[in-house]
Amino acid sequence: MEVIGVTVSANVLSSDQRAAGMCRSAPPTAVAIDLGSSSIGVWAAHRGTISAPCGDAFPVAACRPVLAGEHDQTVVRRVVEAVLAPSHLVFIDTVRAAAIGSGAAAGSLLVTDVGAQLTEVALLDHGRVVAARRADIGTRDLARGATVDLVSDVVAHHLEALWGETARTQLAPALTRGLLVVGDGATHPGLSAALSAVLRLLVYRAASPRTAALNGAGLAAMSLLRHPART
Repeated sequence: MEVIGVTVSANVLSSDQRAAGMCRSAPPTAVAIDLGSSSIGVWAAHRGTISAPCGDAFPVAACRPVLAGEHDQTVVRRVVEAVLAPSHLVFIDTVRAAAIGSGAAAGSLLVTDVGAQLTEVALLDHGRVVAARRADIGTRDLARGATVDLVSDVVAHHLEALWGETARTQLAPALTRGLLVVGDGATHPGLSAALSAVLRLLVYRAASPRTAALNGAGLAAMSLLRHPART
């Protein structure tokens, strides 16, 4: 059975109104969803159609911003259950999903997910979030006058906070590996170079930075099929 992993943007978590599908995005596109009893079909303008079978065992792994609270999860749960009605629903931090989707979850890892409206920074140990920070700034702000240097300074500030509260035995291997950048910001010209300059670290981006979290969530959803008792 094919499984859908759902990634939820920061817009959804900002208010019930946005969670209901009223968030603004640019550029807009038309999307159609056919929720059948045996399959789900999704059509998007200029993207074509995809479909997946569903049935009694239809798990969903939903990405959440790191440090999301109970209210945030409740909002997302209502949306996902109302639209997809999955048999199982689990949440996975976006930074963790991105590490899994990038094939970089093993060992200690520093990762930053620079999205459209939210930037997340985390230290992971074998896929487990050890410490994390997030800020309400992203690539959308770059189109509104913010600079690449500002975004890189925000990331640097949060990393310094992580360094101050994390054991050196956990941090040293991660520093050796460098900083993994995922999300829309990873494709932005100059951001990786700016981060490397201010952090004095190796900065590298995932092979598919925009879909890394989605791919990781998909793998998590597939694991639910194999081990449903884990939910």
